Amino acid sequence: MKKLMLGNEAFARGLYEAGCRFASSYPGTPSTEITETIAKYDEVYAEWAPNEKVAVESALGASFAGARAFAAMKHVGLNVAADPLYTASYTGVNGGLVIAVADDPGMHSSQNEQDSRHHAIASKVPMLEPSDSQECKDFAMLGYEISEEFDTPVLVRTATRVAHSQSAVEQLPRQEKELKPYVKTPQKYVMVPANAKNRHVVVEERTRKLIAYAETAPINKVEDNGSDIGVITCGAAYQYAKDALGNKVNYLKLGMTNPLPDKLFLDFAAKCKTVYIIEELDGILEAHAKALGIDCKGKEIFGNIGELNQVIIAEKLLGQTPEVTAYPEQLPIRPPVMCAGCPHRGVFYTLAKHKITVSGDIGCYTLGAAKPLESIDWTICMGSSVSCLHGFNKVLGEQSQNKTVAVIGDSTFMHTGLNSLVNVAYNASNSTVIILDNSITGMTGHQQNPTTGKNLKGDPAAAVDLVALCHAIGIKRVRVADPYKLSEMEQAITEELAVNEPSVIISRRPCALLKYVKHNPPLHVDTDKCKSCKMCLKLGCHAISMKDGKACIDHTQCVGCGICEELCKFGAIGK
Repeated sequence: MKKLMLGNEAFARGLYEAGCRFASSYPGTPSTEITETIAKYDEVYAEWAPNEKVAVESALGASFAGARAFAAMKHVGLNVAADPLYTASYTGVNGGLVIAVADDPGMHSSQNEQDSRHHAIASKVPMLEPSDSQECKDFAMLGYEISEEFDTPVLVRTATRVAHSQSAVEQLPRQEKELKPYVKTPQKYVMVPANAKNRHVVVEERTRKLIAYAETAPINKVEDNGSDIGVITCGAAYQYAKDALGNKVNYLKLGMTNPLPDKLFLDFAAKCKTVYIIEELDGILEAHAKALGIDCKGKEIFGNIGELNQVIIAEKLLGQTPEVTAYPEQLPIRPPVMCAGCPHRGVFYTLAKHKITVSGDIGCYTLGAAKPLESIDWTICMGSSVSCLHGFNKVLGEQSQNKTVAVIGDSTFMHTGLNSLVNVAYNASNSTVIILDNSITGMTGHQQNPTTGKNLKGDPAAAVDLVALCHAIGIKRVRVADPYKLSEMEQAITEELAVNEPSVIISRRPCALLKYVKHNPPLHVDTDKCKSCKMCLKLGCHAISMKDGKACIDHTQCVGCGICEELCKFGAIGK
């Protein structure tokens, strides 16, 4: 039976059909739905881990126990998981281990544009790259076969368009796999230098075998259309090329992008007068082709920034601009904004009001950098807000005292913020950290985390007590404040910045979009009392606008949080 599936859903289906027993991930767009979908299959144990490093280590442990195991992450998450990945390349596996990494060309939801093929090359781990939903399923299954045949973790690289597009997928029954017996083998699994030196030899020999496999692997295929123009491509770029160029060119479509074959490249190029390399982000296929002496064109035409698409390829290679259905009128720009009633708004308004330097982090609260609040000074990566604040304050000392804070979400704090806060306590910087506890992982779509009291399946789980945890690592001053109460939040921030020691403010209020949250009735503007001062607009709440020179509240969006009511000096806003 065939079913229309997202690439991520199809990937999960492939894991299920291949007999996967264990899945551990940290949510990260565009990979999140793989783990959310696999959790719906009762035969598979699935969990959210605090971060990607923990997820890969847990999956590796399940592999050692003899199970087919899985971990998923986005491209920046693979950076966090690189430590265990690179050594797992040396240890190899017992049960098959597949790791999905979803790149984000165009940075739709990411802080950088990263090509994860570099991690596959550097860690000497094979990488597969599907181009549609059916291949997502097939390559997930093939990943286990390669993993067990070649004794290696296998990376499967998707991208935003593959992960979130839909195509028909054939569904088959699950193949139950018996647990492989675990045999104590310290020379294979204990990576002390003496053992690791011998395992490196094994890794290099494995790479040679994988190159030989890549020469004839069915997922590396030639489409001969009788043309003297050849295109070497992979992943989503293959779909774009097919749409733009059709059967006017020959294709070498690579389903395995590490390691790359030599003879297959050379034989394909020998039959073509002109060879183009079409790949997103970095020129990895191009570099391989040129190292083999193939005269080809790639990045000088397409560049290495942003997504490709059918229009770009047609324009660059054919000099044509395909007809694209466009809206008849120019639509307004709609940048992402905090939701009406977002608990983070009161925090950022207070920080902006007092012109406080803010070390930001990764989450929906990163929108605090946008107008009109504009109250975040830098954002680097998960957990970095606390570490950067520590270094900033250590250097500037009294110059930054009473003027700097870090903001970090509850899930992000558990991801990598905790270690950073330990550093603040241990090395005693005068730093104030605001944990924005909205009781969920908001940015990626309301996934549970170790502070929420529920696991991936929604069952009751141990909940981290943030107050007790902060005290336990050496932070003496820890307080909870309600971001819906501006005066309370302002008092907390002012008082904690005034003391000469590390402190933590926990801004606690559930995300306004959580289904269990009971909202107050929407607020109303008394136009007779409104002085048109526009102070309420400084909150950046899109439920508030101006109409006929007076403030106006959209009752379909307002959740009655009361921040604007407290802010209005003329009593014009009320229930």
